[in-house]
Amino acid sequence: MFRRLIALALATGLSAAGAGPDAARAAEAAPTTAGASAEGRAVVVEIVRFAPRVRDRGFVGTVRPRVEADMGFRVAGKVIERLVQQGERVAAGQVLARLDPTDIELQLEQARAELKAAETSLTSGEAQDRRSLDLRKNGWTTDAAVERQLAATNEIRSRVERARRAVDLAANQLTYAALKADVDGVVTATLAEPGQIVAAGTPVLRLARSGERDAVVAIPEALIERARLGTAKVSLWSNAARTYPARLREFAAAADAATRTYQARFAIEDAGDAAIIGMTATVIIADPDAGMVARLPQTALYARGQGPEMFVVDAATGTLTLKPVKVAGFDGKDVLVGSGLAEGDNVVAIGVHKLDPAQKVRIVETRK
Repeated sequence: MFRRLIALALATGLSAAGAGPDAARAAEAAPTTAGASAEGRAVVVEIVRFAPRVRDRGFVGTVRPRVEADMGFRVAGKVIERLVQQGERVAAGQVLARLDPTDIELQLEQARAELKAAETSLTSGEAQDRRSLDLRKNGWTTDAAVERQLAATNEIRSRVERARRAVDLAANQLTYAALKADVDGVVTATLAEPGQIVAAGTPVLRLARSGERDAVVAIPEALIERARLGTAKVSLWSNAARTYPARLREFAAAADAATRTYQARFAIEDAGDAAIIGMTATVIIADPDAGMVARLPQTALYARGQGPEMFVVDAATGTLTLKPVKVAGFDGKDVLVGSGLAEGDNVVAIGVHKLDPAQKVRIVETRK
């Protein structure tokens, strides 16, 4: 009886050995395959989204006016009145501040008095000219005396002209005692207060001209070419969902000594009143030469000696399709796919070496 049991055990072992390792693996895989066919192998997929190969870069800055100038009186004097406050909108011709006009009015009165005296002297000189000419005609005076008289009268005429110019100048200075806005704009700073003595040209107000606005940002040295050649747009933090087209208007000739960055001013187009001076803005610059690629994990690549491929899942049926792809490059743990896939495809992200195109799968996680 014992000998029969040993013979049976040997026969069973030889049978299993004759089946070989492939048969053993098939036996182990049989339950798994049956389960996968019933429910489908669980897979994690990533949706294909094409974007520029070089990602857009954003730079945070502030909204500034295109033209902003300090305004001051053209004459010296004491500020007696400031009629506007910071942030106030003004119209062209509106009076912004006034100087004490007392001294200027006295200068105007003095100039008028000098003009009147010169005109009186001219009247007397012209009368003397006529008498001298009559005397010469009758032989009572010499030609030299007549010429001296005519020259003196011409000098008086010149003095009258100078006095008239002095009156005009004093009248202009009186108008300069009122500081007026030369354009429509917004007062961005008040630099003098009533009672302050100011010299001619001393800034009293800072006025930003209405109209175009710029986004001012700092550009690092490595991105100078992109800033100059790229396509730009601006989003305001007050309404980040909306963007405005922009164009590079001014680029600094030298780097800032402290930050080693270059100041760039981008003109914001079609923003209107939405771009308020001082707002925070983001300038987004895209590389115009960047191709469109899909960023996918490198674990999605499948290779069987025929070039790079990827598994695409039909979400409705769970079927797999192995598609050849063109790899444009690598970026960290990502592979950049230039072609072979379509926008919105479901690509198996991990575990592709365990899949077979004939299998059915089910999506358990979708990455975007």
